[in-house]
Amino acid sequence: MGYDKTDELAINTIRTLAVDATFAANSGHPGAPMGMAPVAHVLFNKFMTFNPKNPGWANRDRFVLSNGHGCMLQYAILHMFGYGVSIDDLKHFRQVDSICPGHPEAHDTPGIEVTTGPLGQGFANAVGLACAQAHSAGVFNKPGFEMFTNHTYMFFGDGCAMEGIASEAASAAGHLQLGNLIAIYDDNHISIDGDTKCAFTEDVTMRFEAYGWHVQWVKDGDHDLQGIEDAIKKAKEVTDKPSMIRLTTTIGFGSKLQGTGGVHGNPLKEDDCKQVKEKFGFDPTKTFVVPQEVYDMYHKHASEGAAAEQEWDSLLEKYSSEHKDLGADLKRRLTRKLPEGWQEKLPVYKPSDKAIASRKLSESVLEAIYEAVPELLSGSADLTGSNNTRWKNAVDFQPPSLGIGEWSGRYFRYGVREHAMAAMMNGLAAYGTVIPAGGTFLNFVSYAAGAVRLSALSHQRVIYVATHDSIGLGEDGPTHQPIETLAHFRALPNFMVWRPADGNETSAAYYVALTSQNTPSLLALTRQNLPQLEGSTIANGIKGGYVALENKDAHITLVSTGSEVSLCLEAVKYLKDNHDVTARVVSLPCMEVFDAQDKEYRLKCIPDGIPALSVEVMSTLGWEKYSHEQFGLNRFGASGPYKDVYKKFEFTPEGISKRAVATIDFYKEVKPLRSPLQRAFLQLI
Repeated sequence: MGYDKTDELAINTIRTLAVDATFAANSGHPGAPMGMAPVAHVLFNKFMTFNPKNPGWANRDRFVLSNGHGCMLQYAILHMFGYGVSIDDLKHFRQVDSICPGHPEAHDTPGIEVTTGPLGQGFANAVGLACAQAHSAGVFNKPGFEMFTNHTYMFFGDGCAMEGIASEAASAAGHLQLGNLIAIYDDNHISIDGDTKCAFTEDVTMRFEAYGWHVQWVKDGDHDLQGIEDAIKKAKEVTDKPSMIRLTTTIGFGSKLQGTGGVHGNPLKEDDCKQVKEKFGFDPTKTFVVPQEVYDMYHKHASEGAAAEQEWDSLLEKYSSEHKDLGADLKRRLTRKLPEGWQEKLPVYKPSDKAIASRKLSESVLEAIYEAVPELLSGSADLTGSNNTRWKNAVDFQPPSLGIGEWSGRYFRYGVREHAMAAMMNGLAAYGTVIPAGGTFLNFVSYAAGAVRLSALSHQRVIYVATHDSIGLGEDGPTHQPIETLAHFRALPNFMVWRPADGNETSAAYYVALTSQNTPSLLALTRQNLPQLEGSTIANGIKGGYVALENKDAHITLVSTGSEVSLCLEAVKYLKDNHDVTARVVSLPCMEVFDAQDKEYRLKCIPDGIPALSVEVMSTLGWEKYSHEQFGLNRFGASGPYKDVYKKFEFTPEGISKRAVATIDFYKEVKPLRSPLQRAFLQLI
């Protein structure tokens, strides 16, 4: 079927809506929507299957706008197809509390799959979505029952192509032979600085071919609708490679400033808005106009998607009859509920059990629960043997043609691609059928910080397994020893940072991470062995903090995390024997979860009346909330055997005791002594 005036009208409606919304907001990026309107129209109306009345239908095609600054393109499309985006929502683009924010946010807008804007993130998210589809198909598809058949489509621009994360993700996608992934490159040669010849002159086509992608070039993306359609058709036929369609477009097509940087990040001037509308056959005196025939065209396609969902629902019922266990598992996963009783598999430890590194304790949790939680996927950024993220009989997620794994495999070899790993996990989580966990050294989670931030902003259930958590990693030295990392991620809203002190706390960390559907987690884990603590239980750990050792009439509270909790417990004995000082110890494995407990419980742990000293072998930033004085490491570490490094910085029972005594002496005359928590409460009043 060819294209007619209604198609042209629909394309120009997308353009004029973008012009009107950015002009009304006096903010935004009209250029990309004006240039990409033709391909958006062809893709959404001719190829994509979705149901606007149920944006979360499991087998829908996914769309990711990696160049998220062009979001008015997507908002216009969502409105016209009948998602829950009204014309008034478009009029309030970029306004406070609008569901059309300045960049796409999955948590805010129906039909937005992943949060994009920081360039390249959406690219990697799309790779994760494609991985999730391939895995889900590998697990659930059976002869006569193709439960997961969807494609992931993604738009990206020159800015995304320049970002390193996109290179990492494109390399991974090529290796994985993701034939369900189709990326369309908006080749308009313009970035904020102007023509890309000032900074970006590589051959993107050859680059993607080198990654192992199938590549096509449509040279007239402004007019050649049939060429666009043919290219997408051909891309869908390629099942053993991801596809990239290079689409040469004119940014701001129709504007007086078309083809220039002036139309990239600024609304059009009023006279330009009017001439654009006149050029496209619209009344220049009217705004936010959508002709009825455009609504009719798009609603017709939307109704076809609704019918496709009904067929899929019927197929699911038949599938559940013939494949009872798989059908029940799939239905449960789609509710995002965990299997009944899975938590009973979590390892439990006694104080008499041997000392074990928390990275190994994490491995024991994965080994214990992987069968009980089949949606849990694990992986590592080329540090499997160090991160201990792979259970013994795990099968790798790989294209079967390589002979080293299966699509149904649950272990991901991300390669040395920390940033792409984190963003791919966001895409995996967004798909809705899996829960991803991925490992690297804690220090190198900083490489992935942009994607970690989007995990939190997107409310994705992602688990970051971050081993080698401190100077305790020893000989690798300051380049590998995290100092500021936990302070950074503890400052991140809607994000849980766990630093467990023993086995029960590690099990507790996994329990909360897996049961928190809308909050990602980071587990900071040791290389060195840790003893099992006397007062530790899973029930205590899931509160984020608890009294690990209570003493009546104590002179001081030692508040600590991870490997330093056992040192604090040793310091209690040293203080008593050498200074006649009585101390109590609080373990605080997760500040964010502890802060969610009621005031009475928190003040029971860190009470008024006595000073509190925090002990953690990294930055003291943030510990003021839980302690009067802080013992930490506000400098880089040192290279050497870990016990020697701890001794150098006086993280020993003697060093802790020296600071505890000094803290007590300093606060002797302060009566009554408010706990840091109580001070914080009073400041809020």
